[in-house]
Amino acid sequence: MKKARFYMTLVVLVAMGLTMSAQYTQTDRIAQGVLSGVNSVLDAQQRKQRAEILSREKALYQSTFNSVMNEARELEENGNYAEALAKYEEASELNWKYGYADQRNITRKINSLYGPAGRTDDGPSVLNNDKVTLADYSGYRLVRENPIYKADKNAGSIKILRVCCSDTETRVEFEYENDEAKAIYVSVPSDTHIKGKKSGKLNIVQVQNVGVKPSHALIEQPYQKLRFALIFPALSLEDSEFELKMPGKYWNFKKIPCK
Repeated sequence: MKKARFYMTLVVLVAMGLTMSAQYTQTDRIAQGVLSGVNSVLDAQQRKQRAEILSREKALYQSTFNSVMNEARELEENGNYAEALAKYEEASELNWKYGYADQRNITRKINSLYGPAGRTDDGPSVLNNDKVTLADYSGYRLVRENPIYKADKNAGSIKILRVCCSDTETRVEFEYENDEAKAIYVSVPSDTHIKGKKSGKLNIVQVQNVGVKPSHALIEQPYQKLRFALIFPALSLEDSEFELKMPGKYWNFKKIPCK
């Protein structure tokens, strides 16, 4: 009889403990939910405050941006290309922060003035070009610069600078220009490949100066250019052209000559 009472008491205590534990867990979850909700409210308030500050700054510098653009146009019309270029770059910096106009148009204007202003043909800024351009290309049986190719109409600001073919690899060098009013990330899918009629599909084996997803390279400012290279296995000697495809991207190129 005593044993039965003992077991009954134990069962009651365990049940009470489980109930208290469940209540604690429920209370803890409620508390976490409340804290999460508070943090969300704080985050939303902070985002709102940042947006309001940005909006005020944008309105404050609107006249400055317009004035700088007008000065740049006037200098360009009068043939003062170096000064005009400096003004367009100043306008681009403001546009990068606040977004007054289409950055692509400002970028094109900046690039078009580099020659007349007597500055390098490479444009405003090429990021880490020394990591891409080889000092010696003599090891390749074919090196074709600025090859003729048919790119996807949505390829954007990317172009092939050089195609290099040897008995061991196919090297394709690119240049990607940031024509947006924000920093952008550039990455290459791991299933990027080239394809020739005789060679078939050849998957990427190496990259230079760019990341393979989820890694990436950063182009921080507008009108900066990133040069990078993709390395594939060797194409067949019988192939006279090939195509390159980056799945999930618009960077698809056809009829790239390799002879």
